[in-house]
Amino acid sequence: MVVEEAPMPAIEQPDDAIIHVVRACVCGSDLWPFRGINQTEEHSENSGHEAIGIVEEVGDAITSVKPGDFVIAPFTHGCGRCRACRAGFDGSCMAHPDNFSMGAQGQYIRFQHAQWALVKVPGQPEDYSEGMLKSLLTLSDVMATGYHAARTAQVKPGDTVIVLGDGAVGLCAIIAAKMMGAKRIISTSRHDDRRALAQEFGATDNVAERGDEGVAKLLEISDGGADAVLECVGTDASFQEAVSVARPGALIGRVGLPHGQQISGEGTFYQNVGVYGGPASVTTYDKDVLLDAVLNADINPGSVFTSEFRLDDIQAAYEAMDQRKTIKSYLILD
Repeated sequence: MVVEEAPMPAIEQPDDAIIHVVRACVCGSDLWPFRGINQTEEHSENSGHEAIGIVEEVGDAITSVKPGDFVIAPFTHGCGRCRACRAGFDGSCMAHPDNFSMGAQGQYIRFQHAQWALVKVPGQPEDYSEGMLKSLLTLSDVMATGYHAARTAQVKPGDTVIVLGDGAVGLCAIIAAKMMGAKRIISTSRHDDRRALAQEFGATDNVAERGDEGVAKLLEISDGGADAVLECVGTDASFQEAVSVARPGALIGRVGLPHGQQISGEGTFYQNVGVYGGPASVTTYDKDVLLDAVLNADINPGSVFTSEFRLDDIQAAYEAMDQRKTIKSYLILD
């Protein structure tokens, strides 16, 4: 990863906004090209898609925000009007194909379809502590994605929930399960720092074992299987484990982004287990519940950022994620 000078983004469509990024971060999916799993051309735009910043300029169709506004820039760009958005699934907006952000680890970004998708934050960045800015940044992706896992698994008060994955999304899914009233939340971390944060967020138990031993232990402490399983990894192995530890009739909230995998549905059929999930409804959740929860200090998802970097240190930020020296890298750009 290198920092290069690039042309200032410009308004291209009436519903565009130009945003001066003040904080961004590195996502696990950003590591695919970094590791060479996804082939990209040299000097290509990075896949960063999580940012908060100040609106610099808006197109003629934008009335919801104005220059100078402090905003969350979700990784999804829902329109708010199509059937999917009105049903609460703006992560799968039907109005346009360019529904996902790119290049958000730069100083300025062009944010398409900004009229409804951007989430306005009261005041200015300097009004908030660095810890609060971190929590606001999670609302561009990981907190909303964790919430989506719990929502699509239909977590209810009193439920037993198993969360597969101890990255930022899995940890935020624990917060979401607790918000929805789960009585028992079982995390699955093998790392002391992540396990401790999971407990802080609301996990009541942890199972570090993997494979058959891990499945057996999860089934034992969940009394035969969870009411909801939140799959926050995205591999075939994690999905098969999710199927194995769900009780008959349970739902799997699947938000781990799959990468070149084939998944069999046979196990779900015989257990009457449902699989539900996909790109998070970021704007919907932020506007309905998550922004208020952060501003009122009901939740503190910003704790998933365990390393801070300046933009010039972007290579180190990626290396820290790649080598699992941090849960999530946090970028300061102003």
